Amino acid sequence: MASSALRPDGNRHHVVIIGAGFGGVNAAQELADADVDITLINSTNHHLFPPLLYQVATGLMSAGEVTGDIRQMFAKQQNIRVVRGTVETIDIEGKTVTSVESGKESTFAYDSLIVAAGAGQSYFGNDHFAEFAPGLKTLDHAYEIRARLIAAFERAELAETPEEREEALTFVIVGAGPTGVELAGQVAEMAHRAFTSGRYSFSTEQSKIYLLDGAPQVLPPFGKRLGKKAQRELEKAGVTVVLNAMVTNVDADSVTYKDMKTEQESTIKTPTKIWSAGVAASPLGKQVAEQIGVEADRAGKVEVNPDLSVGDQPNVFIIGDMMNRDRLPGVAQVAIQSGAYVGKTIKDQIEHDIAPEDRAPFEYFDKGSMAIINRFNAVVKMGKVEITGFIGWLMWLGVHLSFLTGSRNRLVAANEWTINAFSRARHNLAVTEGQLPTANLEDGEK
Repeated sequence: MASSALRPDGNRHHVVIIGAGFGGVNAAQELADADVDITLINSTNHHLFPPLLYQVATGLMSAGEVTGDIRQMFAKQQNIRVVRGTVETIDIEGKTVTSVESGKESTFAYDSLIVAAGAGQSYFGNDHFAEFAPGLKTLDHAYEIRARLIAAFERAELAETPEEREEALTFVIVGAGPTGVELAGQVAEMAHRAFTSGRYSFSTEQSKIYLLDGAPQVLPPFGKRLGKKAQRELEKAGVTVVLNAMVTNVDADSVTYKDMKTEQESTIKTPTKIWSAGVAASPLGKQVAEQIGVEADRAGKVEVNPDLSVGDQPNVFIIGDMMNRDRLPGVAQVAIQSGAYVGKTIKDQIEHDIAPEDRAPFEYFDKGSMAIINRFNAVVKMGKVEITGFIGWLMWLGVHLSFLTGSRNRLVAANEWTINAFSRARHNLAVTEGQLPTANLEDGEK
């Protein structure tokens, strides 16, 4: 162990947690009353609620409702230290973690390590698409997408020909999973409802919204019935759903896709694209896997043991979106439950001297999947129970409110959703000069 490595004073077991997403936060909370010291390292100062990022991007919510300041979240927990930094190196043999913040490098020694750094957007080997089709994984992504959406309508306002306006009012979302479906529904609501009240000199209902996916249905994990229901509702809302469509190129002005049945290529002219077609685990997972000698799949997910430890390292855990175990989906509930499980596992080891070989395996309880299509309309799958429409929408609201951080965020979110349900108003559409995608605007439009 490096002599410069930092650890709390005293001899207590030191747990280092990388990432303050659902997994990392729940692990730390589970260890709140344990006889351990915790160092929680995160690249931002906030805990993020990713399932609602699309609402920030489309002006329904502000950043404050989908985030929580990490230090305030743990203000009453005495055994935790919060460190802001980007982890660059994990040394399994030396049992250290090295992070960098503002050019300063810090190394932390650990007794137990929880890697919960989450996942980013995957472009399936076409990373150059990201310049023209941002994903939606961070607040910065949400701000960028909001700016691109607003810029599209402003571009249409300045259009000199019908063709120019039609191109400006064309939007393409790639990926028909929950994020893509929810984004498509909200972009349609912006164009066909929120922006129709005379803000522009043209009809925003001219907008064309395309949802592309290589799969044969939308929302594949929800099953065929709910997938077809969601597709019908999207189409009624004005979204053109194109399935079996593999995107082959994305540039500043267009998206090209190939019909996987006919092999025919088609191009949609549009400056506004959003990518929600895949995820890639944090590269820290592969770094750990290579040192320990275990498998990482193409998406960077690491094969873990039944107790979520990695290989022959019983005190190194990978959880949430970064782990590959029983084909579990990359959803919030997996991260929450795996984080709490690992926190309890470490606590039992310290306080009850439970050996690694005696640990009970992690068992995931599937609480169901939900996706909101538009106002008053959602699809819910809970085991064999499938719910759609208004009841599904109410269930979606209740579940997402319960997971927001803090009573203030829940109150504000509930208020915003109520206003949106009964009016066309959207109160979070501000875009700054720094967020405007000026690279996609002509000089006269800046």
